[in-house]
Amino acid sequence: MKENLYNYILGIADNSLILGQRMGELTGHGPSLEIDIACTNISLDLFGQVRSYYQYAAKIAGDGRTEDDIAMLRKERDYLNVLLVEQPNTDFAYTIARQYLFDVYHAMFLTALQSSHDITLSAIATKSIKEVSYHQRFSSDWIKRLGDGTNESKLKIQNAVNTLWTYTDELFHQTEADKAMVTEHIGVDVTQLKKAYYQKVTSLLTEAALEVPKLKWFQKGGKSGIHTEHLGYLLSDLQYMQRTYPNMEW
Repeated sequence: MKENLYNYILGIADNSLILGQRMGELTGHGPSLEIDIACTNISLDLFGQVRSYYQYAAKIAGDGRTEDDIAMLRKERDYLNVLLVEQPNTDFAYTIARQYLFDVYHAMFLTALQSSHDITLSAIATKSIKEVSYHQRFSSDWIKRLGDGTNESKLKIQNAVNTLWTYTDELFHQTEADKAMVTEHIGVDVTQLKKAYYQKVTSLLTEAALEVPKLKWFQKGGKSGIHTEHLGYLLSDLQYMQRTYPNMEW
């Protein structure tokens, strides 16, 4: 129970940590000041959420590790985030497509997590859902603006969606920790979110005059610690200060 709960928390938190780092990379590099600030705020929201998760994970572990140790000092294979969130900021269209494809899932997941029998996870979800609702509005608005904009913006957002679509199915895979927590009425049965997720995403892509990708094969592995090459480079930046100057605190 204790190990499964710990791993379950990491599976949730690592998604927000890695996506938060990706969005933080855009600080000072957004296509306009307004968007720059919005992306930075999304990053800060996600980091705020993961602090709560990692503090709880440290308490569950009970081995003297802190939230900083769990967040910053694990090896690549110890991170349990989905592959989608570690994909790079190729261009603004990729950033928006990645954000939207995760936001829809994240909002559905947190809505369900509010009913968890674990009062700590339920409280984190209740607090976080307000922020994630804004994230989803931001990313969905930009999907529509880019899809129904110029020929160039339409081409770029379509290419981004086509490329990132292969990582969406992993959102609904269950690990052993996931299954155990569902049985205990603590976790969310993500398989039950899949149909509504693709309906919502398909509806928006259609509204944005974009084509919905038709793929039979999807990429997976992140939830088991098997990642793309991008995560190692991301972690080298994320962990640099903590490893160079040990015992720093958030």
